[in-house]
Amino acid sequence: MISSPGSIFHLAVLLITISACLTPFCSSKSGAPAPTLIGNGYRLISVDKTADGALIGHLQVNRRNYIYGPDIPLLQLYVKHETDERLRVHITDAQHQRWEIPYNLIPRDQPPAPSKQTAGRSIEKPIKPTEFTGSELIFSYIPDPFSFTVKRKSNGETLFNSASDESSPYNSLVFKDQYLEISTSLPEDASLYGLGENTQPHGIKLYPNDPYTLWTTDQSAINLNMDLYGSHPVYMDLRNAGGEAKAHGVLLLNSNGMDVVYRGSSLTYKVIGGVFDFYFFSGPAPLAVVDQYTQLIGRPAPMPYWSLGFHQCRWGYHNLSVVEDVVENYRKAEIPLDVIWNDDDHMDGHKDFTLNQKNYPHHKLIDFLNKIHARGMKYIVINDPGIGVNASYGTYQRALANDVFIKYEGKPYLAQVWPGPVHFPDFLNPKTVSWWADEIRRFHELVPVDGLWIDMNEASNFCSGLCSIPKGKQCPSGTGPGWICCLDCKNVTKTRWDEPPYKINASGVPVPIGYKTIPTSAVHYNGVREYDAHSIYGFSETIATHKGLLGLQNKRPFILTRSTYVGSGHYAAHWTGDNKGTWNDLKYSISTILNFGIFGIPMVGSDICGFYPAPTEELCNRWIELGAFYPFSRDHANYYSPRQELYQWKSVAISARNALGMRYKLLPYLYTLTYEAHTTGAPVARPVFFSFPNITKLHGLSTQFLLGSGLMVSPVLDKHQTKISVMFPPGTWYNLFDLSKAVVAKETESFSMDAPLHVINVHLYQNTILPMQRGGVISREAKTTPFTLIVTFPAGATNGLATGKLYLDNDELPEMKLGTGQSTYVGFSAKAANGLVKVWSEVEDGEFAVKQGLIIEKVTVVGLAGVHGEFSVSVDGGSGLSTAEVVETELLFMGELIGKGKQKSKMVEVKGLEIPVGKSFTMSWKMVVN
Repeated sequence: MISSPGSIFHLAVLLITISACLTPFCSSKSGAPAPTLIGNGYRLISVDKTADGALIGHLQVNRRNYIYGPDIPLLQLYVKHETDERLRVHITDAQHQRWEIPYNLIPRDQPPAPSKQTAGRSIEKPIKPTEFTGSELIFSYIPDPFSFTVKRKSNGETLFNSASDESSPYNSLVFKDQYLEISTSLPEDASLYGLGENTQPHGIKLYPNDPYTLWTTDQSAINLNMDLYGSHPVYMDLRNAGGEAKAHGVLLLNSNGMDVVYRGSSLTYKVIGGVFDFYFFSGPAPLAVVDQYTQLIGRPAPMPYWSLGFHQCRWGYHNLSVVEDVVENYRKAEIPLDVIWNDDDHMDGHKDFTLNQKNYPHHKLIDFLNKIHARGMKYIVINDPGIGVNASYGTYQRALANDVFIKYEGKPYLAQVWPGPVHFPDFLNPKTVSWWADEIRRFHELVPVDGLWIDMNEASNFCSGLCSIPKGKQCPSGTGPGWICCLDCKNVTKTRWDEPPYKINASGVPVPIGYKTIPTSAVHYNGVREYDAHSIYGFSETIATHKGLLGLQNKRPFILTRSTYVGSGHYAAHWTGDNKGTWNDLKYSISTILNFGIFGIPMVGSDICGFYPAPTEELCNRWIELGAFYPFSRDHANYYSPRQELYQWKSVAISARNALGMRYKLLPYLYTLTYEAHTTGAPVARPVFFSFPNITKLHGLSTQFLLGSGLMVSPVLDKHQTKISVMFPPGTWYNLFDLSKAVVAKETESFSMDAPLHVINVHLYQNTILPMQRGGVISREAKTTPFTLIVTFPAGATNGLATGKLYLDNDELPEMKLGTGQSTYVGFSAKAANGLVKVWSEVEDGEFAVKQGLIIEKVTVVGLAGVHGEFSVSVDGGSGLSTAEVVETELLFMGELIGKGKQKSKMVEVKGLEIPVGKSFTMSWKMVVN
């Protein structure tokens, strides 16, 4: 649904250019020092080791400063090497408990609690600078003014340095009740990624002097360089020294609003509450950083197999017959479709957990669901957190009885969203979580949906301030846009929570942070203020929704959420919100999706063809070609836009059949990547530099990306283009749509590639084994078809090793894991050496795949010479298969060969096989040797 078309307001600010900070204390664009000190720093007055090997110390303010409020006089410092690769630095008030992310939401070790009795005493001898060394990282400090440094043990490289001097454009450590500041110096050539969610027009790399504000906001993705739906205060830093790249990660686990000022040579956090809770991840590979990060925040959720199919949605499917027609038209057009969605059209008056009996009669909807479920299709509906204030509405009545709403002055806070007047559930309250799960259960008994889409959960509010239902008039009126505030509201910005002393750059305009959301002085469970908990609202709803779905039938849940925070990927997928049907938005989608992979939310996609307004036919062609390779692939359109299902244009239908046809062949590969994500955090869609970190010219590449480690997608991103420039890292890259065509790059270089209207360039890297199936128009059928293994070697090679993997399971199980009898893992290998080619597999828990009757029907090896003789196949030590047929094809190349010449390189297809996937096999033959 449209970003509470409260986001219509934000369209007006799209072209506003604004600095990263609205105060006189920020640095200038030139990086000149700040003219006024906000604090005078702290000095370390005590330090000691704890029983578990951590450091604990106390910091005393040097001299109080009253800008943005008085400094907190005494701080507690806690430092611990939590793992070999992870260092934690926690700084808080030494005498009073402060807000932190609840430990039950993101489970982690808890530092010693602050205590007035145990506050440190100043020791007699001066404290000397010292180092606290772990396996991979070193923490060191300077006592006065206090600063700390994190270094890499292997080479002494400084990763984070909070020291400042007179030439620095930032302050020493500042810690006030409502303003915290800390900075780090950076080398100018560092490449930084993360700090989102925002739409970055310059590509995936952070861009100096662009604003990076973290505060979950209902603001559409078309707004550039602004705080959007999610808050992820984490960044990856990639540096290349002497040709060897090393990456590390930095997380500030804090949910309060913040500006992060990146100047190129430094980065400054300006936070309006909470604590400094830093986690440093040593890497050094980009994949290792994400692995270490998700080990802390929670591994990405296991995804159902069907969720990797294609999804169709629209706000404006006015009745069930329209939905039925959409499904039927996809079938007639032979365009793959796994999931049909309803926005709020199915609801009674936009109210959650209800059904519009006129437009979606219950018995007819159940008949429809029985029909599509029998086919293997799925059905998902939307849910918003705002619960309509309506005495006859059962969900509302039960909510009141359970006292689950966020309060203002002791009463449920009144807001307005799609149903009209609403209250917002407080998901920090355990009773709310139980009530929410019960409502999900009740609705599922009415309509057996296959997942839930939770939207508007920043939280979005069409009004601002303290409101009441007007007397004597209908609200909403039932005419005109539904997002116009019709409540009687008054300003509540006079509290220090609603009008904090430091103004973050919320919404890119100088509005109160409570604008079009819950007032930040509102109160959650146990007295928690919205001021602190605002940016975890959607996260807490996601956890409650996951618990509710998991409790239904103990099946694997599927949740799509708009608002996200650190750890949301442990429970849900994400889409990038309201985008436009423009070529720029097509480009922007790549960077946003790649960022979310770094954030630990790998199941992510953008609305294909754009949410609004109408895309051109050419744009929709190109968008489905790209969107077919998003991890989450869904077409979604606005109520006010023309219909844009993929069958609406003949040309788009052709592109959809081509691109989605390939996606459905790749489903086993994509599913294996989701298993890798679930077990190691590895993003499904990755920047190209993840596989080639030492190549600096790839560090900013934002127009191409990888699926896994070696499948590169290079879309057309501009109109009227039939050729594009594609950057290829060194090696051989095979055209996935025609493996007889390859590109060989001696070094990282760009090639001009043909890209007619219905073509997207997808290339498979050397030394890879890619499992594929025949495909189909629905995942349930596609996953039963025979497999082909594509084995790639460098063109012209006579020696080499290729590897690949395959994970299969019963995707209704809540977990993705081996050893249950309901899953199989296969490792594939291929080796060329001494004139012999050998391809083999090693199988774990093969019984599941054997029971499914899955077979390998073809093995295709590209890049080597042809077959000379002595071909053999054995399965689990059994006799060879006599039905195999070998076909050789000459390869066509673009670029120079690495090796001995084009005549040595062929595509060898071994057809007619019937090798059970669940059994180990070995295949070998002699190569032609010149």
